[in-house]
Amino acid sequence: MSSSIWALCGIGVIAAATFGIGFWGARNARATSDFLAARQSVREERNAAAISGEYLSAASFLGIAGLVLKEGVDALWYPIGFAAGYLALMLFVAAPLRRSGAYTLPDFAEERLDSLPLRWLSTALVVLIGWLYLVPQMQAAGLTLSSVTGHPYWVGVLAVTGLVLVSVLSGGMRAVTLVQAFQYWVKLFAITLPAFVLFFVFMTGDAQHQRALDSPAPPVFERDTAVHFETDVRLRVDEPVWVQVVGAEPGTVYMRPGEHPVSTGVVLRFPAGSPVPVVDDAESDNASWLRPQDGGIRGLVETYSVILATFLGTMGLPHVLARFYSNPNGQGARRTTLYVLALLGAFYLFPTVFGLLSRFYVPMLLVTGETDAAVLLLPHLMLGNWLGGLLGAVTAAGAFAAFLSTSSGLLVSVAGVLSADVLRGRAVDVRLMMVVSCVLPTLLALRMSDQDITQSVGLAFAMAASTFCPMLVLGIWWRGLTAAGAAAGLVTGGGLVLAAVVVSMLTGDDGSWAAALSWQPAVVTVPAAFLVTWGVSRATRRRVPAGVSRVMLRMHAPDRLGFIDDRTSVRGVPQEPRTGRHLRE
Repeated sequence: MSSSIWALCGIGVIAAATFGIGFWGARNARATSDFLAARQSVREERNAAAISGEYLSAASFLGIAGLVLKEGVDALWYPIGFAAGYLALMLFVAAPLRRSGAYTLPDFAEERLDSLPLRWLSTALVVLIGWLYLVPQMQAAGLTLSSVTGHPYWVGVLAVTGLVLVSVLSGGMRAVTLVQAFQYWVKLFAITLPAFVLFFVFMTGDAQHQRALDSPAPPVFERDTAVHFETDVRLRVDEPVWVQVVGAEPGTVYMRPGEHPVSTGVVLRFPAGSPVPVVDDAESDNASWLRPQDGGIRGLVETYSVILATFLGTMGLPHVLARFYSNPNGQGARRTTLYVLALLGAFYLFPTVFGLLSRFYVPMLLVTGETDAAVLLLPHLMLGNWLGGLLGAVTAAGAFAAFLSTSSGLLVSVAGVLSADVLRGRAVDVRLMMVVSCVLPTLLALRMSDQDITQSVGLAFAMAASTFCPMLVLGIWWRGLTAAGAAAGLVTGGGLVLAAVVVSMLTGDDGSWAAALSWQPAVVTVPAAFLVTWGVSRATRRRVPAGVSRVMLRMHAPDRLGFIDDRTSVRGVPQEPRTGRHLRE
């Protein structure tokens, strides 16, 4: 059985299981609370598994291994930040946000600061962040099906869009909770089993590659390898190499050290034992690949930006925060976060193994720049037998579960915000907004096939850290926050991130620290957002909402006192939560 058939079987099993669990969980989903908060009755363990399943996106399953393959140990700051973000969430946000009674971030903004314009601004940012996060999930869908089946990239994008819509339309958060909890364990199994098998093979019978880890030489091709370029690239050659050009104008080319442009459609055949040229900013030799922080000021800027974006961005992701309202109370929300830390820590141990092994067994990805496919291609190319095909099917199934679960949670959170603020907040309105919310990300994903998945997700984290993180932290822990200060912080942080994106697209990457700042702006945008929020709030301190004491008491009073919100009885029985329409009325 070919590797593509194995992979399709694995994907088919995950799709069938997703449909089955989703429809079973949605059989009683009728009210708005079913679609957006699962009736606030989800146990901590199951909610933690669902949050982990939703959070472990394509950037975690595919992108981290790809970045490790390309950049080496410096890429490990991404999984550290992704997991550590829940520590900040547990300490500063989880329990008070659950007690606030807010369904969504716009609900919190209006409830805490008594401002309808601030609610609308928050709604726009929630939709923007949700779309920024949805695009890489669709990219991963196209990459996965293209890599394992040979079908065009757009087929995977459209197929997963349809599957996600069917899943969330059937029952919203109530169905998605069960599906995502199941998908976390699928992803954990799909990353651990192949990692253990492949690393065992590597350690027991591959002394040559083990010695190569300490060598300053670049990786080499194990065998004659033909590389097909589907986009225009610039190859960086550190050691001269002879390559054979295959196609309409065949011949042999001598590539000297330096940069060489390669056009779309060209096929280059590298002989066995030849050094591997690299594309973009990938590390070209193993010694630099293993050495942390050798980029000078630029490296420091990138590192601290990644840490700030991932550590603080988690608490501003709308699809993550929506999960905590499905807990019965604030204590349950904090306990859920603790479980999430353990589940994520277990998962993030293993993408590094794939990145390490891919350096030796799939070096052609360094030539094309398609390093996100490392997890999908490594088992078959490393083992080359039926076991490799079987493990490849397992990883394909895990990748499919990764972007399926994250996309489902994002659609539910974005649709919940839009249905509350644009329509009347009914269940039928949520369904309509789910369809509308996936149109633009799907179109963008069809045009962005060559963008690194983890870097795309990093932009969403930088935006979340620079906008909602200051509003949440100061809104929960500082009585002096005003609507004007929160709005100024949202506009400043979001505007600076978007400006950095535009600058990076116009100027490119010239290797300077300023260019790094435009690609990773969080080290500037997050402090600026906090400073502007605090400064404008101090300047407008006479406009602190009159009911701030009541709201602060609700967020910080112990759960046993029964002050979760105005619609919860003293015994803590949750009532139908409010939507934005209810708040305005």
